[in-house]
Amino acid sequence: MFVFLRNQKIRGLLFQALTVIGLVAFLWYIGSNTLSNIEQRGIQTGFGFLEGTAGFGIDQSPIAYTEENTHGRVFVVGLLNTIIIACVGIVFATLLGLMIGILQLSNNWLIAKLAKAYINFFRNIPLLLQILFWYNVVLRSMPSPKESYTFFNMFFINNRGLYFPLPEYNTTFFSILFSFILVIIGSIALNIWANRRKALSGKDFMVWPIFVMLLLVVPMLAYFISGATLNFSFPELRGFNFKGGKTLSPEFLALAFALSIYTATFIAEAVRSGIQAVNYGQKEAAISLGFSGYQSLKLVILPQAIRIAIPPIINQYLNLLKNSSLATAVGYPEIVTVFAGTSLNQVGQAIEIITMTMLVYLIISLLVSAFLNWFNHKMQIKER
Repeated sequence: MFVFLRNQKIRGLLFQALTVIGLVAFLWYIGSNTLSNIEQRGIQTGFGFLEGTAGFGIDQSPIAYTEENTHGRVFVVGLLNTIIIACVGIVFATLLGLMIGILQLSNNWLIAKLAKAYINFFRNIPLLLQILFWYNVVLRSMPSPKESYTFFNMFFINNRGLYFPLPEYNTTFFSILFSFILVIIGSIALNIWANRRKALSGKDFMVWPIFVMLLLVVPMLAYFISGATLNFSFPELRGFNFKGGKTLSPEFLALAFALSIYTATFIAEAVRSGIQAVNYGQKEAAISLGFSGYQSLKLVILPQAIRIAIPPIINQYLNLLKNSSLATAVGYPEIVTVFAGTSLNQVGQAIEIITMTMLVYLIISLLVSAFLNWFNHKMQIKER
């Protein structure tokens, strides 16, 4: 009767089907049990709460927001703040991690040991403690606004944050911004053309001088063509605080510092291991061709090392994104703090709010992972 079970393929399909059925049954039981408990306790369900008035303020919002706005608006504000802090952390963690990873292999004994000490120190302290350290010990101990540290009489830092000039969003500003974007896109296209030209003919084409020249000339032309009316709002001390300009709060600064410094330690180790994984014969070949140490690193070693380091660096980017939820410890208004925190306490619909918050992190992580995996595939060495 059970002779067909001796077939390994049929047996494998049967076990897979039983596993799927068991999983579906388990999820159905959990879902039905949850809905039954919700009905018995009279808990309101649905997403209608998103249209309700929030009734609380948010100090740092990248878009217009008031207490009269809805919980849906709170969700958007929290999402944007999460994306902003994640992008800032990724940029600075990458730059710092790349630098520290290279310095670890320096021939200078002191520099190499300092880089290693940095990694061992910050990597082994919990991230939450680092956030609290930057917030409570460093930033909150800064002087009051009247005694602010000032740089060039335009930048001010005190226990209420960092203040700096902010350009007015007029035609000239957007013309200059658009010119910067055009220069960057044009330089990337030129670099792709130069690499293809070198692969076919072996001839080098210097892209950097052209990029620097365009970066200086094109925005300047955009400035004069658009009317040369670029104005700035400068921070000024009025009463007990600064008015005007742009402010970065202590909560944002503490979170950005901690995320960048902590994640940079793991990126530095990935860069170091990538460099050491490059065959030493590659370095000897570069030296035999007359390359300097800088040229060897830039043209021969780093291009190969980065290909090796990209997969673990992707994991660190995803960890940084998820670790941004620790912002709730200092009150930075990202999605966990304002939506899964304040909004949840007001409306009490935990299932909907927690599910939406989880989906946000899941979707963003999958998008980042997909893009970086595509980039990793493009960076791989193509064998012939």
